[in-house]
Amino acid sequence: MSVKHLTASDFYSEIASGPVLVDFWAGWCMPCKMLAPVIDEIDAEAGDKVKIAKVDVDAESAIAMEFGVMSIPTVILFKDGKELQRFVGVQPKETYMAALAPYLTGGAAS
Repeated sequence: MSVKHLTASDFYSEIASGPVLVDFWAGWCMPCKMLAPVIDEIDAEAGDKVKIAKVDVDAESAIAMEFGVMSIPTVILFKDGKELQRFVGVQPKETYMAALAPYLTGGAAS
């Protein structure tokens, strides 16, 4: 799979089902650039069990405001449209993988 870049037109439909890890970022943000390869690695490892997506906060400021994204990068794990977990700032890959573990091993987590 590849990381999907979400806009206002598809954001809500994309997070509506299943687990979705969304990276809120901006092109000028150096920590966001540091996190980008980690997000790509997570996407490669997650396969089709978890959707991995990005939202450019400059282009989609309304979405960022709705979810209270005040600092970037912010990564939010959604399940069936609801926020489950939030990570502010660059975290180690293992932190994100631990949050995704229930969805990556065997069946779907609730």
